Amino acid sequence: MILCIAQIIPEELLQRIQSTLADTPFQDGRETAGWHARTVKHNRQAEGSHPAVSALREEVAGHLQRHALFQMAVRPRRMKPLMFSRYEPGMSYGNHVDDAIMGSPSGAMRTDISFTLFLGDPDDYDGGELLIETTGGEQTFKLPAGSLVLYPSSTLHRVEPVTRGERLAAVGWAQSLVRDPQQRELLFDLDSTRRRLFEESGKTPTFDTLSKSLANLLRMWADT
Repeated sequence: MILCIAQIIPEELLQRIQSTLADTPFQDGRETAGWHARTVKHNRQAEGSHPAVSALREEVAGHLQRHALFQMAVRPRRMKPLMFSRYEPGMSYGNHVDDAIMGSPSGAMRTDISFTLFLGDPDDYDGGELLIETTGGEQTFKLPAGSLVLYPSSTLHRVEPVTRGERLAAVGWAQSLVRDPQQRELLFDLDSTRRRLFEESGKTPTFDTLSKSLANLLRMWADT
């Protein structure tokens, strides 16, 4: 499942991120890439050890974890710290698949879901689209600042070359409580349906039955 979520962080936080990153040191993005992805990765990343970057990572992650739609789609068990990336003219990130396991052996995490949070106005740069390969063909994303797209970590994807301006984004990964993407999508559909039903009719017997089915499927499929 690929899902776009509009305005997932507040405008005030978005402006603070943009202002902070303008004065933050960036390093070669290849330093955090796997050995094969390193050959096609050409961007810059904010230094994660910088106190301001660390604080922003935690604040953004907190907003994501409190967002109902993100929770429904991802059902996160663990999340990797976000990385803030910058693409200047001529920079890109060629076709790659994200590492299946991230982190040190003692803190290793399986990646089920990847996401990109766009931090710059799409009119301020040319190129820089995120392309995700699916069985139905390539899908292209270039979202407004503050909006996010999430997608299975198992997909091949790339960032097209930037030809004008600057592309600023945050990327992250989550290990889900539900490993199987088809099961996650079924749970998402059920949860979305029961919430719409509640908004329309309140707590009815039908809502209760859907809630029971959702809870029991989660018990069956959750990887805790």
